[in-house]
Amino acid sequence: MQDMLEDFKAERATLVGLSPQLPSFNKKVVDAHDLGFDILSDPGNAYASELGIRFTVPENISAIYRGFGINLPETNGDDSWTLPMPGRLVVGDDGVVRHADFDPDYTVRPEPYSTIQELRKLSK
Repeated sequence: MQDMLEDFKAERATLVGLSPQLPSFNKKVVDAHDLGFDILSDPGNAYASELGIRFTVPENISAIYRGFGINLPETNGDDSWTLPMPGRLVVGDDGVVRHADFDPDYTVRPEPYSTIQELRKLSK
């Protein structure tokens, strides 16, 4: 997303990430990758749950995560072992969601260019 930040700005769009991680971990990600956009915290995946995009990490996957030293309870500040589905929302100036791109397969990520295309449709 960082690579396409200027494309988002050209469409007068604000790019914001949303993560269940605690603010201190989000800040580390922003700093480590020199991101030009903010990552907001969604404690307990509450907003993701409202949107219907929160899922519980299956036990076989959480075992793999733990094997790699990924500690969701530590980074997210709760022991739910939940994550949001990767995706993107395009929200108009009026606050209405104009496009949603989510996939229940957590390994599938929306292409940034397709999000830019959706933004361009709004400006027509």
